[in-house]
Amino acid sequence: MPPVLSLAHVSKTYDSGFQALKDVSLEIERGEIFALLGPNGAGKTTLIGIICGIVKASSGTVTVDGQDVVADYRAARAKIGLVPQELATDAFESVWATVSFSRGLFGKPRNPAHIEKVLRDLSLYDKRDAKIITLSGGMKRRLLIAKALAHEPEVLFLDEPTAGVDVELRRDMWRLVRALRETGVTVILTTHYIEEAEEMADRVGVINKGEIVLVEEKHELMRKLGRKELTLYLHDPIEAIPEALAGYDLELSQDRCALVYTFDTQRERTGITALLQDLSNAGIHFRDIETRESSLEEIFVSLVKEET
Repeated sequence: MPPVLSLAHVSKTYDSGFQALKDVSLEIERGEIFALLGPNGAGKTTLIGIICGIVKASSGTVTVDGQDVVADYRAARAKIGLVPQELATDAFESVWATVSFSRGLFGKPRNPAHIEKVLRDLSLYDKRDAKIITLSGGMKRRLLIAKALAHEPEVLFLDEPTAGVDVELRRDMWRLVRALRETGVTVILTTHYIEEAEEMADRVGVINKGEIVLVEEKHELMRKLGRKELTLYLHDPIEAIPEALAGYDLELSQDRCALVYTFDTQRERTGITALLQDLSNAGIHFRDIETRESSLEEIFVSLVKEET
């Protein structure tokens, strides 16, 4: 099955001379949840703007479900729902009216049943007659999603969807995104919350300084780039790591009661067996042992550091 979204050699240089994107090529599969991670200024918003037709690329092509976003702008844009970070709508409009208006902007016929379903799914139906100005911050964030879903898009962009919202609302949104994926909607989210990507994404893309650094299935990324820490809690504190153990690059905890050994999960040999033997030979005994895997956040930080 062809990808629902395809970018080929997309670059963007602004009039100031700043190059926001550099030869970006990317394919998004139909029905997946794709997380685009990157620090501030990495090019995430510019990339979304080009796909949605808000920003003009300097070079390259973008197609959405086979429709070119420049040559077939209206057809391509109708397939996309965009949830921006900020709400820009008439504060004195009602919830029902603004969501219905969003549907009409894309030339879709009136469909009260669909609008009702969207509002119910987002726990907004009870507020359908309320004016936007009266909504809480969390409700306004839900309204942004409702507006984006009003015209039944095939691809939904969520730009920092849970920035500044409480934990409960964040988890509600995660449930909603999973439900959308089950209906066949492709979801692409940018986020600063690594937890969000780790919780929801099928694949992760990392962008830095306008370039795609890496695209990988989440679990495969963590398998390839993840590292594990082995913490050995000692029977008795030691003053320093013996010279005989220098080759293991161990760290001694501040209270001098634990040794931390970091190893690569991809190596054929982890070195743990040899380490334990050498500890015994050095007269160091441990009372407990604990392992910890790298989080996606640690992997992301290490990738970005490599590129700087």
